[in-house]
Amino acid sequence: MPVGEPAEGRDTKPPLSGIRIADFSRVLAGPLCTMILADLGADVIKIERPESGDDTRAWGPPFVGEDAAYFLSLNRNKRSIALDLQTAEGVAIARRLAARSDVIVENFRPGLMRRFGLDHDSLDKENPRLVYCSVVAFGDDDTNPKPGYDIIVQAMSGLMSITGERGGPPVKAGVALLDVITGLYAANGIQAALLERANTGRGQRLSVSLFGSSVAAMVNQAANYLLGGMVPGPVGTEHPNIVPYQVFQAQDKPFVLAAGNDRLYQRTCEAIERPELSTDERFATNAGRVENRTILVPMLQAVFAERTAAEWLRRLERNAVPCAPVSRMDEVFASPDGSETIQEIADPVRGLLKLVADPIRLHGRTLDVRMPPPRLGEHTAEILAELAER
Repeated sequence: MPVGEPAEGRDTKPPLSGIRIADFSRVLAGPLCTMILADLGADVIKIERPESGDDTRAWGPPFVGEDAAYFLSLNRNKRSIALDLQTAEGVAIARRLAARSDVIVENFRPGLMRRFGLDHDSLDKENPRLVYCSVVAFGDDDTNPKPGYDIIVQAMSGLMSITGERGGPPVKAGVALLDVITGLYAANGIQAALLERANTGRGQRLSVSLFGSSVAAMVNQAANYLLGGMVPGPVGTEHPNIVPYQVFQAQDKPFVLAAGNDRLYQRTCEAIERPELSTDERFATNAGRVENRTILVPMLQAVFAERTAAEWLRRLERNAVPCAPVSRMDEVFASPDGSETIQEIADPVRGLLKLVADPIRLHGRTLDVRMPPPRLGEHTAEILAELAER
């Protein structure tokens, strides 16, 4: 069945159908949050600056038409209205839109929405059912003057201190991962607030901070310090609590081995024809392997350097040991699993767009794409007409 085609005989009304979201956010965390909600059926209206719009429209190359691929990856299933919030007319339209929305999402610096009269306290008087989500950098009180850029928070949250090779400089993740995590937390919080509203009849203000989300994303590394007093550092692709669980370099290229328990380690030793490494008391348990990783890992690396990655992957898979090649993006989308993630979107102006589909499956199928990413202000007249009707 083609992507997005309704299943025969099934009620395909999406779960957030009938929910209107006024999206004042831009760049990544907020737009990712609202795209998830749009994919689930919400009517997301993206409020953008006239002429320039969301910053990411210009974050290229590559570009498709006038918009960067970056923007296109975060804004499907949305409508765009161009409003100048520096003018009384723009603010008045924004307030009318907010009064008729179920959710507001914004990621302006604290205080700016209040200046526009678009803060929660002002809007709550007109629309007490409004769920108001602020995506902030460090907290609602704005005591930290640093800007909320992903790379800044990667540095401050601890992620950069544990990323990179042993003894090497700090390294940022290859994607704005903390913005992504924050957007996921925000989408989750908004849906929880909507469920509560269904019971109480009232909305609320919630906030999700980039810094707080990022520290929460440190999960076991944070717990290793808080509960064990261990200050982690960069260890390349090694796992702090499991050995062997990392990249190894084969004769021709790298691959990943993930022996997550003692039985899988024993199977690894069988696959590489080194059974004595599984009975050595230094390596027989995971705790022992973690303690003696500087002895074991070089021994394993020397073995893996003798054959190609394909040969080791065949041997390990035959022994049911988790392993994988290290794939480039072109290899990802050429693979059977990767090709299944591609969603083709018909865009009457830009042509056929290939983007990554929402990973959520409802009723066993991919979520529908109702609209391609909008052109700047594409739906301004349409939305103004809707506001004038009521």
